Amino acid sequence: MKVDVDIVNPVQRKIRVELPPEVVTREFSHVYRRMVQRARIKGFRPGKVPRQVLEGIYGDEVRGEVLTHLVESSLKEVFRERGLSVVSRPQVDADDLAEGKSFAFSAVVEVKPEIEIHDYLSLELNKVKIPVTDQQVDQALARLEDQHARLEPVEESRETVEAGDFVLLDFLASIAGKPIPGGKAENYLLEIGSRSALPDFEDALVGLKKNVQQTIPVTYPEDYPNQELAGKAAMFSVTVREIKRKVRPALDDEFARDVGESATLDELRAKIRLRLEEQINEWQKRQLKEEILDKLIDAQPFDVPSAMVERQVRYLMDRRSKNAAAHTEERQDASAEEMRRELEKQALQQVRGMLLVENIAEREKIFLTDSEVQQRIEEMARSAGGQATALRKLYSQEEAREELRAQMIFDRTLDFLLGHAKVTETEAPKVDERGGKS
Repeated sequence: MKVDVDIVNPVQRKIRVELPPEVVTREFSHVYRRMVQRARIKGFRPGKVPRQVLEGIYGDEVRGEVLTHLVESSLKEVFRERGLSVVSRPQVDADDLAEGKSFAFSAVVEVKPEIEIHDYLSLELNKVKIPVTDQQVDQALARLEDQHARLEPVEESRETVEAGDFVLLDFLASIAGKPIPGGKAENYLLEIGSRSALPDFEDALVGLKKNVQQTIPVTYPEDYPNQELAGKAAMFSVTVREIKRKVRPALDDEFARDVGESATLDELRAKIRLRLEEQINEWQKRQLKEEILDKLIDAQPFDVPSAMVERQVRYLMDRRSKNAAAHTEERQDASAEEMRRELEKQALQQVRGMLLVENIAEREKIFLTDSEVQQRIEEMARSAGGQATALRKLYSQEEAREELRAQMIFDRTLDFLLGHAKVTETEAPKVDERGGKS
């Protein structure tokens, strides 16, 4: 096999391969031997069909199979021998193929760039001190108090709904006298003023009497997700069954023992402060890693394979589309091209960062054992609840496991770089009474 590899540009190679006649003939013979075993032709016993008969019936199919195998097997060998990290499907231009004659083809592929990376250790980073304030602790404590609040019936003397109440109600919605699909509910719990329902609906409930059926008009907003209802006027037949108020527990040592595994309220506050500090530290750690990537990308310009960028763009578009599933199909189609343009720059930076970190991982011999990958899969499965079986099935596939391994190596390498960085911690700027920094 004669092979020439030309450098088209830093991320593209053109490969020219010429195979001798004997290799071509041998492959034709292999394919026809397989063909004779599976061919079923009237008048011939299985496995006894003469080759000339097969050539007349399956000649084109055989040539296609021979060409495909010769190209794929040859390129696989070239990639391995030349150490090419190919990231795109080959664009193949093949000469005519005939048994007993030499066969030549060329293929253009994209490869990972050769990166000369320097000065990635001891990167200088800045970290601003973010103290946890007493107000933040109070707010977290209030949220904890709210989570453990109870709903209790209001005093018997009050029969009407007020703002802030929780109501159990039955309702039936209709437009022009016709019931709205899905517009009926019984014992529906709603907090008045939470804006978890239509604002007009919540506002109209204030002042209604318990156990009295009443009809209230509601107009759906123009931007309502269900376009069949958007902007239309509806009538709701409503009966309030129960009126309740949220009763919060007293903030005392007993509360601390019940909900925070703490002996005193002061001890619970200390635990909350520690948890908030840990959350801030984790957030700052992520920010520092982002800064590391930005510094590496700015300091190491290089060409990026378009195939890798395109794959990342498709991934980002798919993820954004799933997050925006509530949008109508027409809106998604109209914004697809705009979304692509917006995401291409982000995808390019992400691929640059991935290639740089991958290069550093190889230099520093950062790797993961199979047992470490499996341990991570089991951790995710324990957190997946009812989806644990599906998750384990997913990661039983080699491709999914290798994607997970790559992500774990990426994270471990960023931890390595952060551990070797020079992090300077500075005080947060003070804010004066007028809101200016000093």
